Amino acid sequence: MEKYSSSPIPLVEDAPNKKQTVCIFGTGDFGRSLGQKMMQCGYSIVFGSRNPQDSSLIPPGATVLPHAEAAEMSDIIILAIHRTCYNFLETLKEMLSGKVLVDVSNNLKINQYPQTNAEYLAQLIPESKVVKAFNSVSAWALQSGALDASRQVFVCGNDSKSKEKVMDIVRSLGLTPLDKGSLLATKEIEDYPLQLFPMWKYPIYLSLAISAFFFFYSVIRDIVYNYVVKNKDFSFFIAISIPNRVCPIVALILLALVYLPGIFAAILQLYRGTKYRRFPDWLDKWMLCRKQLGLVALAFAFLHVLYTLVIPIRYYVRWRLNSYVLQQAFNNKTDPFNTVQGWISDSYVALGILGFFLFVLLGITSLPSVSNSVNWREFRFVQSYLGYLTLVLCTAHTLVYGGKRFLHVRSYPWGLPAAYILSLIIPCIVLVIKFVLILPCIDRPLTAIRQGWERKPKHVCEPYNNLSRSSV
Repeated sequence: MEKYSSSPIPLVEDAPNKKQTVCIFGTGDFGRSLGQKMMQCGYSIVFGSRNPQDSSLIPPGATVLPHAEAAEMSDIIILAIHRTCYNFLETLKEMLSGKVLVDVSNNLKINQYPQTNAEYLAQLIPESKVVKAFNSVSAWALQSGALDASRQVFVCGNDSKSKEKVMDIVRSLGLTPLDKGSLLATKEIEDYPLQLFPMWKYPIYLSLAISAFFFFYSVIRDIVYNYVVKNKDFSFFIAISIPNRVCPIVALILLALVYLPGIFAAILQLYRGTKYRRFPDWLDKWMLCRKQLGLVALAFAFLHVLYTLVIPIRYYVRWRLNSYVLQQAFNNKTDPFNTVQGWISDSYVALGILGFFLFVLLGITSLPSVSNSVNWREFRFVQSYLGYLTLVLCTAHTLVYGGKRFLHVRSYPWGLPAAYILSLIIPCIVLVIKFVLILPCIDRPLTAIRQGWERKPKHVCEPYNNLSRSSV
């Protein structure tokens, strides 16, 4: 039998560059953190500083020298300094010629300068080989470990060999390099750390707009109307009652908006008879932020649960309950138990509990740590099938809550319908259209289109084309 060696295989090769010396210009938080991490991985680190004698916070074992002396110690120089400090590099042009300059800088805002920092550095020292890297990694992430932050490091540069050297360093630190191409990509890389929740902007703005609309709508309907017509002051509803009405409405509408773009996409594919045409930009953006829409909806659902839990301890609720009990005692009359109303009440609560449970399940499976551990079929089952079931339960929860009240004239003060009636419009449209789309006569051609069949193909493959027509 063939014998195999039982010696362990190292995860990182003991290549010569593991023992090479790397120079870091700058002794700030990021420079020190990066130097310490590299020393732990076997590199010799030399710091370049304008005040070497005052640099007392450097990692033990590292050397601090003036910039000129430090630059002579290595062919790779990491610039952990701000762009405003690049001017002194002009005095080191000859010394930096042919060396790899790794630019890790970031700006304070997007489009702060006409040129990116890396492009400016390449123009300032044209004889050097500039590589952009490490700008999306924080000092805290380097100190706490790669598993506690993003493992990806974007790398770009015009010289492939220089990029490969930097990517080797990235790999040795336990991070994952991602080659973004030439220095033309530096704008995207430098803008990335400055973006504030880019995928959350539209969901948050939309949720705030819907919340504001229904809040003021409820204020007009429940507070202003009672004050003007009945001379009653219900302004205290603003604290609990109205938010507890707005939160479930926003959660239900946002949940419906998670699945509405998929319905639009299906209708477009059926209309076009092909999947090989791009969706409109607005639909693309909508589909890309569906996860964020769902998580914002879950947050509003959580608020609804919290508001509901405090209802029994509210002064207004306790006052109404005590008044009702005293009224029955004075009249010596007790209202008989209504079994139908009991069923409606329990059904309303049960549907809410089940809907919220599935809502939370959808949110958990959206987490990267969970979604990465399931296969595509499992993820699709939870996010699609259970997602629509969640929408059905939450819509039914709202319908049962309203009951027959929408038939009463007093439910329309100033002709305004209850807010929950308005919240049912989008979810009901989504569910009705989805029911139509799953009918066999529509689902079969839609499935064929998504598998590659075209109504008017440009390039006909006869056997497959015949098979596709027969299947439809």
